[in-house]
Amino acid sequence: MVQRATDLEIVIREVTSNVWTFSAPFKLGILPFGIRSTAIRLSNGDVWVLASTPLTEQTKEGIDKLGSVKWIMNSSLAHHFHLGEFKKAYPDAKLIGVNGIGEKKSAEGLVFDGEYGKDLDVETRYGFEDEIKSCYFSGSASKEVAWYHTASKTLIVGDLMVNLPATEQFSKSKTSAKLPFINTLSPSGMLLKRTLWGSGLDKDAMRRDIKTVSEWDFERIILAHGNIIEKDAKKAWENAYSKYRS
Repeated sequence: MVQRATDLEIVIREVTSNVWTFSAPFKLGILPFGIRSTAIRLSNGDVWVLASTPLTEQTKEGIDKLGSVKWIMNSSLAHHFHLGEFKKAYPDAKLIGVNGIGEKKSAEGLVFDGEYGKDLDVETRYGFEDEIKSCYFSGSASKEVAWYHTASKTLIVGDLMVNLPATEQFSKSKTSAKLPFINTLSPSGMLLKRTLWGSGLDKDAMRRDIKTVSEWDFERIILAHGNIIEKDAKKAWENAYSKYRS
């Protein structure tokens, strides 16, 4: 069963100009991982949303204040539980996911307007690429995607990076963000490096896509699980994927 956060637990924050996050408590088994959605208002006022959290009333009110939602994004095969809520609320928005997500969600009647890795043309554009670049990690186990909002120099990912404990995401919850046994799961730690190495099924493809992201000029990383990395973001990325250079 998917844990559902309440409005009282949602932390809404404008991280930087035109970039908002909606952070919520979430447990993976006994581990307090936290979860986060991200909304970006483009220069023309259209709104791009990476939808990973429940669409609570407070979350919807916050997103609606930004403008008209044009895209609902799915970051991987693992982050899909609330896509139906967002599509129901924003029926005219394009629903974009990763290769295999359409089949995974077909029982819910969800129809995707695009799937990274499945669309025949690798240069397929969904309409936001002038302001948000993307890199599909075909070699990852969950078929992850990374996005780069050029104006704010922000990298947005799902499970390509983790930075625990998730203190912001549990800051309004009665549940502690303290991790049992391991204390932290961060880009500088060997446990995350080994986890990211293990999640790469095609090492050469991973190296290619890690390099693509490394060449983007980002200054922060917004991630699904854990605290946003707002300092030395490039160093954090390089540290987390250092095993791919050995």
